[in-house]
Amino acid sequence: MSNISSDSTNNRRHQHLEAFGRMLDILDELRVKCPWDAKQTNESLRPNTIEETFELAEALANNDTPNIKKELGDVLLHIAFYSKIASEKGEFDIADVCNALSDKLIFRHPHVFGDVKVDSTEKVLENWEQIKLKEKGGNKTVLGGVPAALPALIKANRIQEKVRNVGFDWEEPSQVWDKVNEEIREVKAEIESGDKEALEMEFGDLLFAVVNAARLYGVNPENALEKTNKKFIARFNYLEEVCKERGLNLKEMSLSEMDKIWNEAKVNLKSGK
Repeated sequence: MSNISSDSTNNRRHQHLEAFGRMLDILDELRVKCPWDAKQTNESLRPNTIEETFELAEALANNDTPNIKKELGDVLLHIAFYSKIASEKGEFDIADVCNALSDKLIFRHPHVFGDVKVDSTEKVLENWEQIKLKEKGGNKTVLGGVPAALPALIKANRIQEKVRNVGFDWEEPSQVWDKVNEEIREVKAEIESGDKEALEMEFGDLLFAVVNAARLYGVNPENALEKTNKKFIARFNYLEEVCKERGLNLKEMSLSEMDKIWNEAKVNLKSGK
């Protein structure tokens, strides 16, 4: 039985390598024969890469398996394309990318490939951050690896995760609510003061504290907010559609009239109507 399982695994790995090689061969041909592919550079591809990454993120958020597969392919193409461009310049190629990744994974997992002992996911993450600081060419500071271009909500969560891994965190999740309430009071104080710049700063502090609270209670704030966005869009679309069916104009309606249909949307959408 073990030989059969081993043969099946080896055959599948051969199929993986064959498929990867086919993709690289196609890209090589496109780079030579397709006018569009031939003229692409790192700079020209970058906006498309950002778009493809967000499309993958959307598919993942929707748990849309067919589109996850499709968008993963698009992102993989971009990885191969950047490697192809670099190889033409004599800088590196896709093999260098894969080998560098493999070396990094081995180095960062001494509990798997070495003799380090860990007993929890939290300990793995703590070790990970410490190892990255020691890594050649790696982060020089705890927050050095947080990309500046990350969206603010994701960046706040990532900052908090990183400092947590070196022990800078609340001892108990419940302690965060004092901070949230403190920030709410400071926002209200700046609203009364009329200082717009200070108010913006305090709103930022409040949002940061709320992100902290979500993290401490095991909730990804980006995913949570996106679910609320989708819920709001669905309810507002319902409101808009019902108003059209009833010959009502949103701009001419009172808030209480809209709220009545909004509450109807909450009930009907929840029940699947």
